[in-house]
Amino acid sequence: MCFCLVLGNHDYRGDVEAQLSPVLQKIDTRWLCLRSFIVNAEIAKFFFVDTTPFVDKYITDKDLIYNWQGLPSLKTYRTNVLKDLDLALRESSAKWKIVIGHHAIRSAGYHGDTPELINHLLPVLKANNVDLYMNGHDHCLGHVTSQDSPIQFLTSGASSKAWRGFVNSNYGKALKFFHDGQGFMSVELSQTDARIVFYDVFGEVLHKLSLSKELHSAM
Repeated sequence: MCFCLVLGNHDYRGDVEAQLSPVLQKIDTRWLCLRSFIVNAEIAKFFFVDTTPFVDKYITDKDLIYNWQGLPSLKTYRTNVLKDLDLALRESSAKWKIVIGHHAIRSAGYHGDTPELINHLLPVLKANNVDLYMNGHDHCLGHVTSQDSPIQFLTSGASSKAWRGFVNSNYGKALKFFHDGQGFMSVELSQTDARIVFYDVFGEVLHKLSLSKELHSAM
């Protein structure tokens, strides 16, 4: 078992280097927190992406100070993240390709879509047949489909500070599920099937999603 963490916007308002310190893994070997990294689970690969440096308002915001220590220029950093992700996705033969970032690409929650990720990250996911994009940031549960690709956008950030009283209803039929409250999500994978379930804070099932793939025998 591994606790895999990707940095979010609030992390960048603190001591980022401390959170990335290898000392933490010496304390508990199950801990894994890096800027961007890959977890190989054989039938699936999880690609964790550091999305905070992509959001322009964090750079221009004069009221809050973000700690970009340890990064090259943000433009260079973004370019390298996208280049490395594209290469890793293209080289992967995993049955399921799952990308995880703190910020949403598509979300009907309070924070909503992230335009910078739509413009820069989403084309990489589409080009490499990514199955799922998972995010937190929005304090809700949500499932949005894509109109021009098989990618499913899943938001699971409902562990606290929920009940915003907001939902973006402009998604129409693309919005398959939204819960403005606390809860969590589970993902179960096999060679041929993916089963995603959303639960409320009491463990009651709110929404289910099932995906299937053909199993090709080796020649």
